[in-house]
Amino acid sequence: MAATEHADGHETYYVPAQSKIPVWIAFGLILFMYGFGSWLNAIKSGGNSNLILFLLGFAVVGVALYVWFTTVIKENDAGLNSPQLNRSYVWGMGWFIFSEVMFFAAFFGALFYVRQFAVPWLGGEGDKGMSAYLWEGFSPEWASGTNPSPYLQGPAETMAAPSSASAWAGYLPLYNTIILLTSSVTVHFAHVGLKNRNRRQLIGWLSLTVLLGIAFLFLQAEEYIHAYEELGLTLDSGIYGSTFFILTGFHGFHVTLGTFMLAMMLLRAVKGHFKPDDHFAFEASSWYWHFVDVVWLGLFIFVYIF
Repeated sequence: MAATEHADGHETYYVPAQSKIPVWIAFGLILFMYGFGSWLNAIKSGGNSNLILFLLGFAVVGVALYVWFTTVIKENDAGLNSPQLNRSYVWGMGWFIFSEVMFFAAFFGALFYVRQFAVPWLGGEGDKGMSAYLWEGFSPEWASGTNPSPYLQGPAETMAAPSSASAWAGYLPLYNTIILLTSSVTVHFAHVGLKNRNRRQLIGWLSLTVLLGIAFLFLQAEEYIHAYEELGLTLDSGIYGSTFFILTGFHGFHVTLGTFMLAMMLLRAVKGHFKPDDHFAFEASSWYWHFVDVVWLGLFIFVYIF
């Protein structure tokens, strides 16, 4: 039933029927995280990786999200979304992005705490200094391309100072930065095309944005392979490796989700779903993508350069 107004001027508010989608997403995430954890442990110990569970969980989440998105699309096409419900979508997406901001703020805060407080304390600085507990010759400096720390176990080669033999791999974060900043521009051009009823511009620029997202993930995988095989930078590489992989790894997961969302928007654009005055799904996806780009810019500055 389409959204209407009562005699007193209040809007009817559509309440969706009960759904099993949240249960499937929770189930998929359990498989995903268990398989992912087993996979990481297998990399270290060489045991059973449970990679199949990891991929199965990813597939379950992807299918559940697809069904969820298609259900919301059908509800909107049926006229069930009142202006009040549409406003709730805007607020919901806004609070979701805010929660993601705080999520990454916690890890950036941990990085700041380690570099500005914990490392100097390990070197004996201040009242909490503990240099007497460490071996002779310990250097209380955060690892960099010119100063690998024996305790922090940072690589002897980083984006800041790649060796000439592996300049391509050393500059992968720079290439990925260029890719993501470019993708913010392309998704904006796609949005402009949508608002101007230029379907060709919308599909063309949005297709390029999705390709750039895939390219980013490919290069990040190449960077991880290089880190493990050439630099010795692994999850076991002390606090340096822990902060590096937790920040870049979670960001990579968000890029994967954002690319999936944009791919869904591309499929909808091809089917002609969007209108200049009714395309919040596209706007929400573009907001999320811009957020992912800004987070990467922070990572590039504070993880790779300084």
